[in-house]
Amino acid sequence: MTHTRNTPASAASEPTPPREPSSATSPPPSAASDRDGDRSVRAAAEEMTVRPLRDRRYVVETDGGTYVVTLDAGTCTCPDHAIRGSRCKHLRRVAMEVTAGSVPAPDQRVGVCAVCGAETFVPFDASGAQLCDRHAFEPGAVVRDRETGKRLVVVAVTTERADTYRTEEGRAIADYPTNADYGAHEPVVEAVYAESIRPGRSVADCDRYGFPASRLSRVL
Repeated sequence: MTHTRNTPASAASEPTPPREPSSATSPPPSAASDRDGDRSVRAAAEEMTVRPLRDRRYVVETDGGTYVVTLDAGTCTCPDHAIRGSRCKHLRRVAMEVTAGSVPAPDQRVGVCAVCGAETFVPFDASGAQLCDRHAFEPGAVVRDRETGKRLVVVAVTTERADTYRTEEGRAIADYPTNADYGAHEPVVEAVYAESIRPGRSVADCDRYGFPASRLSRVL
């Protein structure tokens, strides 16, 4: 009696678990980005007083406290920066005030114009008499002498006062009678008479004269 050969049964396959549906949604926007945007809004909107210090830093006074900002280094003494290392609202506010011209930049300080007495921003290490933008002159500018009406070309603007700047004669600029109506504390502007400039004779070849700054006016 023959027996039918039994074909070994193949191993049963494990059932495939159902596939989780894939998500089609995008990840949420960065929370850090949201916080940065919020800091910028608060920096512009909140009431703060920014005062420059003499060491290139700034004091920022707020309802929540008073903090010291070092703009160059990007640091602030507030907890938001000290703990999280973030660019806090105080740092942002100082940067806004500098951009707006409300406070001097870190490489500047507040000075006083020798002509009008208005506050002006000058280089941090500047010394001597200073001028504001309204009364300053650029080398090469054409100006008019208020005493004679003649035109001159500015060669240089010094920081030396008219009562200390000495001519080749050994006299202070302020001691000349024609300068009696102008401030002895004003910086001296060096210039050459326009009529002395001609073909073959440049500004460098002409005699220079010194004037108290307010004796010269811009030619528009």
